[in-house]
Amino acid sequence: MKKKLFIIGAGLVIGVLGALMVNWGNPANMGICAACFMRDIVGAIGLQTKVQYLRPEIMGFVLGAMITAFGFREFRARGGSSPLIRFVLGAFVSVGALVFLGCPIRLLLRLAGGDLNGLTALAGLIVGVVGGILFLKGGFNLGRAQKKPALNGWIVPLMMVGLLLLAIFKPGFITTSAKGPGSLFAPLAVSLVVGLAVGFLSQRTRFCSVGAWRDIFLTKDTYLFSGVVAFFVAALVTNYIAGNFGAGGIYHWGFNDQPIANTDHLWNFLGMALVGLAATLVGGCPLRQLILTGEGDTDAGFTVLGLFTGAALAMNFSAASSTTGHGQWGPAAVITGLVFCIAVGFIMRERQTA
Repeated sequence: MKKKLFIIGAGLVIGVLGALMVNWGNPANMGICAACFMRDIVGAIGLQTKVQYLRPEIMGFVLGAMITAFGFREFRARGGSSPLIRFVLGAFVSVGALVFLGCPIRLLLRLAGGDLNGLTALAGLIVGVVGGILFLKGGFNLGRAQKKPALNGWIVPLMMVGLLLLAIFKPGFITTSAKGPGSLFAPLAVSLVVGLAVGFLSQRTRFCSVGAWRDIFLTKDTYLFSGVVAFFVAALVTNYIAGNFGAGGIYHWGFNDQPIANTDHLWNFLGMALVGLAATLVGGCPLRQLILTGEGDTDAGFTVLGLFTGAALAMNFSAASSTTGHGQWGPAAVITGLVFCIAVGFIMRERQTA
């Protein structure tokens, strides 16, 4: 009961921060979004040119988790569990998220901001998670991680330190968008502190917006789900208290004219189905993967590198959606991702039972 109360408290805090980050400068309904923020980061370093800003929240997630893991003696370098497959699965998580325009965290924030397009996406996410569970029940396994030399666990956190230094000192080769979502951001110090706080709370509770659904359906365990529900309720209530709904507010209930969203229900559904399936196979949502890298997990590190790569590819090859609908190659990318995930689900199951 004490653990469940802690994750409920953590969910409430993260939900409040996710809502308030919009009031503090982040784009509407994008107070926290791991997929969107990684997309912005790859833009800032020149890997795509459409949305560009070094989001300190991402660095904060990893570094907050790392500091916490060290403080509780839980930092352990480990890996070797099908890293290349995890890399590709991570890339397809980003593709699916950017077809919907948001990771599972932002999906809940969009719903808490009145965007009912999140309902079809939520249905897709659940369908994808259920598909992943069927593979898990059938013996799917990417293999067992092994203990690694400590340096392996430091690689991604050190990358985040480097990105944070670039965000602070802003050398000339780092780009920030002049308009659009990349031009909207909270002050750097606020973003970093929020990221560190979310990293701390997520590391201590294992908060995961995909694992919550997986555990409900697979083992009927409500621990993670209680944190996710608390997150949504806190974000919704905070939006009302902060005046984000109503006259002069930035949010309203409905499907049309929602901020940084569209009404392309089929591909919103299938995009998040891809996210749910790939994230279940890889062991957690984008935020969870970032937290695991802070604990020294190099398999999660490969997934995170895949997330960054997938974001760059989705933007460069017109797979990401916009406010007008899906990108030209978005449907093809989603279908390819679903086929890949299904193939991996069957092949790794057969390998495990051979």
